[in-house]
Amino acid sequence: MNTAKSTAGKLPEITFLFWIIKIAATTLGETAGDAVTMSMNLGYAVGTAIFATACVVAIAAQVGSNRFRPALYWSVVVATTTAGTTLADFADRSLGIGYAGGSTLLFGLLMASLGVWYRTLGSVSVKSIDSRRAETFYWITIMFSQTLGTALGDWLADNAGLGYEGGALVFGAALLAVAAAYYWTAISRTALFWAAFILTRPLGATVGDFLDKPLDHGGLALSRYTASAALAAFMVACVLLLPQRPQKVSR
Repeated sequence: MNTAKSTAGKLPEITFLFWIIKIAATTLGETAGDAVTMSMNLGYAVGTAIFATACVVAIAAQVGSNRFRPALYWSVVVATTTAGTTLADFADRSLGIGYAGGSTLLFGLLMASLGVWYRTLGSVSVKSIDSRRAETFYWITIMFSQTLGTALGDWLADNAGLGYEGGALVFGAALLAVAAAYYWTAISRTALFWAAFILTRPLGATVGDFLDKPLDHGGLALSRYTASAALAAFMVACVLLLPQRPQKVSR
């Protein structure tokens, strides 16, 4: 007899609202990361140190929490995406790895993280995250996906010559394909979740670059501070005004 019980977890339920906030968070990560490294002229190394420290603190608070706290959860997502932005830019540009090399390396690390997680705990589904160990794997995987997204977005927009609008359209179309697979195929929901989660990051990266890059580079030349403030305000409004339920996990 199946005696498994479902209890409230510490992660949000995966709904349409989840994806809206996730895309806003990844776009915010791009504009805020660029604001610190470029507009403030602090450079990629210093920006990475600042955001990596904030990311570690935020993840520790989330993992140490005993229940789902929407503001805390989304703060961690923003921390990982800003850290991912500056870290990818540091590796691609300051270390000279390049977009192709950075994307390949980070994709390998992402797949390795999912592989080790699966071999260790038997599942990479968000519905199975019922321990601090599982949640730690979750955030490590997210950190790699956020960093990969920046490198991948820049690679497609710059090296492939699609520009920021073209890159956003490609990643947006890929997300629509994942959504179609969710509704009309029997493909693993866990695989589709991670595919969508990974794709939202380069979508946010290209949209963020489109908003704040100079006109002669294909952007709108908006203030990074203004764009970041507007995105942050939108996220805060969503978190405070729209209900989010915790994801159920099986025990």
